[in-house]
Amino acid sequence: MNIYSDERVVMTLDAGGTTFVFSAYQAGNEIISPIKRPSHAGELDKCLRTICEVFKEIREMLPDAPVAISMAFPGPADYKNGIIGDPPNFQAFRGGVALGSMLKRVFGLPVFINNDGDLFTYGEAMGGFLPEINQKLSALGIDRKYNNLFGVTLGTGFGGGLVMNGQLCRGDNSASGEIWLTRNLLNQNLIAEESVSIRAIEKYYKAKTKDKRVLSPREIYDIAIGKIPGEQEIAYQAFENMATVIGESLAHVMTLIDTPVVIGGGIAGASSLILPKVIEHLNGVIEMDQGIKVPRIVSTVYNVDDKASWQEFITDKVYEIEVPFSQGEKVLYRPEKKIPIGLSRLSTNEAVAIGAYAFSLRELEIVSSHSQAKF
Repeated sequence: MNIYSDERVVMTLDAGGTTFVFSAYQAGNEIISPIKRPSHAGELDKCLRTICEVFKEIREMLPDAPVAISMAFPGPADYKNGIIGDPPNFQAFRGGVALGSMLKRVFGLPVFINNDGDLFTYGEAMGGFLPEINQKLSALGIDRKYNNLFGVTLGTGFGGGLVMNGQLCRGDNSASGEIWLTRNLLNQNLIAEESVSIRAIEKYYKAKTKDKRVLSPREIYDIAIGKIPGEQEIAYQAFENMATVIGESLAHVMTLIDTPVVIGGGIAGASSLILPKVIEHLNGVIEMDQGIKVPRIVSTVYNVDDKASWQEFITDKVYEIEVPFSQGEKVLYRPEKKIPIGLSRLSTNEAVAIGAYAFSLRELEIVSSHSQAKF
């Protein structure tokens, strides 16, 4: 599916706990200026009225009638049925709210709701990281193509999403990609998110220093790289801890599904401290009984945003091997298994919106093909 040649219009919403960001997309491009509104997360009536009013406003602005509404909304939720459960940041939604059914009734359009981590990954798979890597490999004449992608967002929390063979993996219970719940390597009693979040960086630096200032992760990063005064070693260690936990969580993911990884979110801006340690961990070893060391994951991981690593990634060792009992027939064999990892090619909000747009178009195609088959 090429989202950039599809002229259908979709209205989108990225629902945050404090702010809603509304927009509309056509042919893979944003066709209106984003509209931001307070979420009113603690007042259900006001929250729902805001959503309806802004979508009505957008509908009047569009050059063509929209074919769907597609949005990112925090979980837990029954996304397939459009029901929002009990999101921590949306107190008014306790007990479940049939948001999808409400909007379908109001606008007479199909409504699709997903987790923001899922849509971030889908956006990068359809219009960001994954197509860029594949296009570069194709331009170099390299016979390799990646069809899967795992995305992580580093910010308020540790979000994740999975795309398999061009399709978003939602899971049987709308609970796929929940990497934040993986076990924390540095403290086995904790979830990974306790070391992979804004609060983790702030908490570690404050606990280990006598610095009484309220510092942001950006300021702690600047201390770590020596840009501003502070306790540099402790600041650096805060990001190294995060990288170690990310690395182990991703090791489980990549071992199970053998997939490239894209990293986004606000803390990804500290990638110079995080990404090398993540890759070091993934390309490290783990032990079997009697101290026998084996690679932590099957494939070798390459940072495609680093020039030297990119060169290694695109340099393949290919051998000719003879087919047994074939009287000299030979085939090419590439023994190395390579996985790319890198930063988001889109802003997080843009990736979520493009993911929402692309997801709705694919779902509409599926519904259409089923209808034609029945006819």
